[in-house]
Amino acid sequence: MILHVRTYTLNHSVMDKNEQQMPRLGEPVPAFEAMTTQGKVSFPADYKGKWVILFSHPADFTPICTSEVLTFGARTAEFKALNCELIGLSVDSRNSHIAWLRTIREKIEYKGMKDIKVEFPIIDDVSMKVANLYGMIQPGESQTAAVRAVFFVDPKGVLRAMIYYPLALGRNFDEIKRVLVGLQTIDAFGIALPADWNPGDEVIVPMKGDDQEKIPEGAKCYDWFFCTKPLPKEEIEKKIGK
Repeated sequence: MILHVRTYTLNHSVMDKNEQQMPRLGEPVPAFEAMTTQGKVSFPADYKGKWVILFSHPADFTPICTSEVLTFGARTAEFKALNCELIGLSVDSRNSHIAWLRTIREKIEYKGMKDIKVEFPIIDDVSMKVANLYGMIQPGESQTAAVRAVFFVDPKGVLRAMIYYPLALGRNFDEIKRVLVGLQTIDAFGIALPADWNPGDEVIVPMKGDDQEKIPEGAKCYDWFFCTKPLPKEEIEKKIGK
């Protein structure tokens, strides 16, 4: 019996240690300080009051990562309009990042994007400190490079969503923006969002069992637990931006 208890305690301790390496939804994100292409950053303290998308890429001077950073660079203004800042990371050095960004601006033209100046910081994480802190190192994919992780952090520094992609699959940036707008819409209007929602689509009206006879004005109910209502795109944009 004693041996059994000790074994359980050891496994429980190991499990807790592993869990701490993965940020949890609805909780404050792990804080860190790091050097970036734009100087030192304290995260998330430096971004208080703003949404942040923290994302990792496997390596500088690689094709998929180049297409992604180029796309984020070209669409930075769209995210800023939504009160959202971007910050990248890989386990490369600051000097490598700077040289890569220079190459992107001076030499890369892709899908109509050219002369793109990347204005957001990219973290130097040669030590893998931040990558390990955020669970970006997935040994099944690589033990020496971060996977394509995306973390959505709200103005209070709380993790609201995260998406992980394997090394060989580039991210969908329309989906990243859709998630951001969706989270902001949920907060602004106190609703939930159904499958494949896009701004302008109907939204879910939260219902409780004792609300069966109190159908909100303008709502359409498929059953007592499933009601939707219109929420015009213009109304969303007026409240959170475009």
